Amino acid sequence: MNVKTLCITIGDPCGLGPELVVRHFMDEPESMERILLIGPGAALDRVSARLDADFSYEVVEVPGDVRSRDAGLYLYEPPQLAGGDFPEGVACTEGGRAAGVSLDVAVDVLKGGIADGLVTCPLNKAMLQSAGFNFPGHTEFLAEKLGVGADKVCMHLCGHDPEDDAPKLRVSLVTTHPALREVPGLVTQERILHCLRLTADFVRTLGLSGPVGVCGLNPHAGESGKIGDEETRIVIPALEAAKAEGLDVVGPIPGDTIFHFAAKGDYPAVLAMYHDQGLAPLKLLHFSQAVNVTLGLPYPRTSPDHGTGYDLVGTGKASIKSFQAALDMARALVSSKGGQA
Repeated sequence: MNVKTLCITIGDPCGLGPELVVRHFMDEPESMERILLIGPGAALDRVSARLDADFSYEVVEVPGDVRSRDAGLYLYEPPQLAGGDFPEGVACTEGGRAAGVSLDVAVDVLKGGIADGLVTCPLNKAMLQSAGFNFPGHTEFLAEKLGVGADKVCMHLCGHDPEDDAPKLRVSLVTTHPALREVPGLVTQERILHCLRLTADFVRTLGLSGPVGVCGLNPHAGESGKIGDEETRIVIPALEAAKAEGLDVVGPIPGDTIFHFAAKGDYPAVLAMYHDQGLAPLKLLHFSQAVNVTLGLPYPRTSPDHGTGYDLVGTGKASIKSFQAALDMARALVSSKGGQA
């Protein structure tokens, strides 16, 4: 049997990451593949003891050892994290350092062919940077470390529930986290076309069909240039170039109507121009089961679509559905790409 290997970084061990992992795998004790957890084992053990969970893992001394093992749950703890102080529910530099160190190891694991895909648990961007990792977050960190470059990846979020066949929103973003006043200057023909290529490929990977719907930047998609001219100068030429390449795309469509039709299943994915334009409707429908997927990386990478949730740690109130959806999506993407032996 071709057993795949998935890597899961615990993220900030002071946040929800350890709890997401323990609560999921105590319910799913039989892994379908080798799961390589990266992070401090003490954080997992603390949660397991608190929950009195049937949760166990096998420690590997070096990440590559996992490739010779059977399907199961394994942990690699980077030596720099041994004995660290990771207080639950507290934003601190040590939590950011653990997340950054674990990500560095995950990059080596992917580049070394040890793992077929990656699921990242939440980190705190401010704490990551305070620990000396000068990246805005996971997406930029992985894009740079994997040699792609942050301008060559596309942030995509999708509603994902394998037990529900109803249409889901899937949204790619031309821009990610700039101030709103900076967005128009970042929306270029080249960027739109690149994101359309990646989104169309992702749609095909999922076995879906239909056109990718493209939002306009301005209200009413510019109304023929009367409310801004970005649609006529930038968006429409990018769409024409995409169609010339054989991509199935349609637009620009006003942002206040496109998601109604996408939610009905008319579009397998939507390309939004900026963060809140695309993610406000997605989170309205899929708040607990949204998955963050980084398009354009050489390896599948997914993440739950929420933060560290320090205030929820230990309360039992945090949903694990987004983590479970992220793990399920990573499995699907790895399977579609064949994976490693």
